[in-house]
Amino acid sequence: MGRSQETFGKKDNEKKRAKKKTEKEERKVERQANAKSGAALEEMFAYVDENGNITSTPPDPTKKRVIKDEDIRISVAKQEDREPEDTQRTGSVTFFNSSKGYGFIRDSQTQESIFVHANALGGLTIGENDKVTFEVEMGPKGPNAVRVRMGGATPPPAAAPAAPAAE
Repeated sequence: MGRSQETFGKKDNEKKRAKKKTEKEERKVERQANAKSGAALEEMFAYVDENGNITSTPPDPTKKRVIKDEDIRISVAKQEDREPEDTQRTGSVTFFNSSKGYGFIRDSQTQESIFVHANALGGLTIGENDKVTFEVEMGPKGPNAVRVRMGGATPPPAAAPAAPAAE
């Protein structure tokens, strides 16, 4: 006579599957019993109060404010709203590696260190502590100095003429 094909492991797995199935059915029945089917529409509403908090009570009509459509700004400010920036800057070279072709310029106004590449020099050779004028453009990794020229120091203001001596 042949032995039964069912082993202990198969019987145990079958019991676990049956138990999971009954638990799942019990959870389904419980969810259906606790569900708020047919709840009033007003109970499902959520309101935003004057402080921006979500609440279940409707807003007070006496606190209503009228906002003009023109006052709502969704996008970036228009070009004409911005002040034009001074594109020409002055500074001094703090570091420049001529063999690798890059360095840094310290802006004299903001004390910001700005990257400069040899391609932006236009054949000009610069060294450390040179005074330069340049323009700044945003590159993929931050601000880059472009159109670099020697002689960044602005001329000193002319001395006021001496007052004639009283005779």
